[in-house]
Amino acid sequence: MTVITTIEDLRVLAEKRVPRMFYDYADSGSWTESTYRANQSDFQKIKLRQRVAVNMEGRSTATTMIGQNVAMPVAIAPTGLTGMQHADGEILAARAAQKFGVPFTLSTMSICSIEDVAKHAGEGFWFQLYVMKDRPFIERLIDRAKAANCSALVLTLDLQILGQRHKDLKNGLSAPPKLTLANMFNIATKPRWALGMLGTPRRQFGNIVGHVSGVADMSSLSSWTASQFDPCLNWGDVEWIQKRWGGKLILKGIQDVEDAKLAVQSGADALIVSNHGGRQLDGAQSSIEALPAIVSEVGHQIEVHMDGGIRSGQDVVKAYALGAKGVYIGRSMLYGLGAMGEEGVTKALEIIHKELDLTMAFCGRMQMDKVDKSILLPGTFPV
Repeated sequence: MTVITTIEDLRVLAEKRVPRMFYDYADSGSWTESTYRANQSDFQKIKLRQRVAVNMEGRSTATTMIGQNVAMPVAIAPTGLTGMQHADGEILAARAAQKFGVPFTLSTMSICSIEDVAKHAGEGFWFQLYVMKDRPFIERLIDRAKAANCSALVLTLDLQILGQRHKDLKNGLSAPPKLTLANMFNIATKPRWALGMLGTPRRQFGNIVGHVSGVADMSSLSSWTASQFDPCLNWGDVEWIQKRWGGKLILKGIQDVEDAKLAVQSGADALIVSNHGGRQLDGAQSSIEALPAIVSEVGHQIEVHMDGGIRSGQDVVKAYALGAKGVYIGRSMLYGLGAMGEEGVTKALEIIHKELDLTMAFCGRMQMDKVDKSILLPGTFPV
């Protein structure tokens, strides 16, 4: 039996167990994938200062994100088609997050519906919203998130149009997968995945099918999604959504200082420095590279979070040291889910937590609020 000690171990196992189109959907970026790779590699350039003869007893990684208690400054990111990495994937991931004490964020484009996930998510249940042209549908979606007791709304601002992702196009990505000869052959080599899918009725976009006029099956859904992402999304829409929602609002997809200032003016509770995992504008800055300037400009006015490239607890420490009050894991969670279901998501969280705890100790810090730039080696981190 393989001993799992890193997120990379989970990735390797997920690649073996998840059908190609869904594994590639998770583990890829747009165009040349340069930003996708930089999200991870830029973390490696940052070096830590080791301290010795410091009392390491009584360490705690606990802190808060938007006023909510968390076991560590990590939330599960919203990822589309999570329920295609593993049967009932969103439910399993939400359950793992709830037990661990970190927030779980459900994507608009999830396979399991808001209502299904709410039964398992507990208090740290956040919902991510894409803005569609069908405004009545968006209103109903917000109302459903309220009814499900979601404690935060994460509004994604960087997907007005879809970045070109070559692997998805070549694989003919769809949910459920089309029954082509190539797909059937590949799925036949993934028996664990196939058996799980046979045992669940959740194989379509649960937040959309049955909730939108004229969308009753996948054939109509495909044309609907292609035409529904709204290229006209603007800051006026943010204000409208905020009024409709009325609760904690997090704006996702901020990469530029000027946009960060606008996020502050909008009255949001937090922003996420994010390039959509390198899946939108290829050639954009990595998230960790963009983070310090945004923290410097608006960090005293709004809570700054980040995502993109988090593969270890050391990455969490580095982001926190540069001013992020929380980070989000998408691919790290998906690797765990694809590899081992709920147990794999728990394993991913355990790996990151242990690395976070040990790295704090080696850097001479006992609590998260004591982690700052002084633990980083000068000249190795972006300023």
